[in-house]
Amino acid sequence: MKKRAEGGLVFSTEQGRMCPDCRNPVSECTCCQPARPEGDGVVRVSRETKGRKGKGVTLVTGIPLDDKALKAFAKVLKAKCGTGGTVKDGVVEIQGDQRDILVPLLQAEGWTVKRSGG
Repeated sequence: MKKRAEGGLVFSTEQGRMCPDCRNPVSECTCCQPARPEGDGVVRVSRETKGRKGKGVTLVTGIPLDDKALKAFAKVLKAKCGTGGTVKDGVVEIQGDQRDILVPLLQAEGWTVKRSGG
């Protein structure tokens, strides 16, 4: 109830929706976005089928990029593989078993890459 008693700007015609805590536009809010934990500097490429009705996907974890850059880089990876995919919680998911294609692409970026899993 304290936040409601303080009042504050919730919507601005210039900025759109506003964060009630930091009073910045939601697109620029830094207080509500959970920070991803720093990894060990190794990009891991694995294959997983769990929860996908037997369909395999290639997971790429540990890429040291922020969310916008990671989404753009995932688009490049999907185009090189010729398949679809998504970015969820800092993990790039590429449809199918694309480990042989992705490992050299990630090494070309200068990252240490390891194949993990089976």
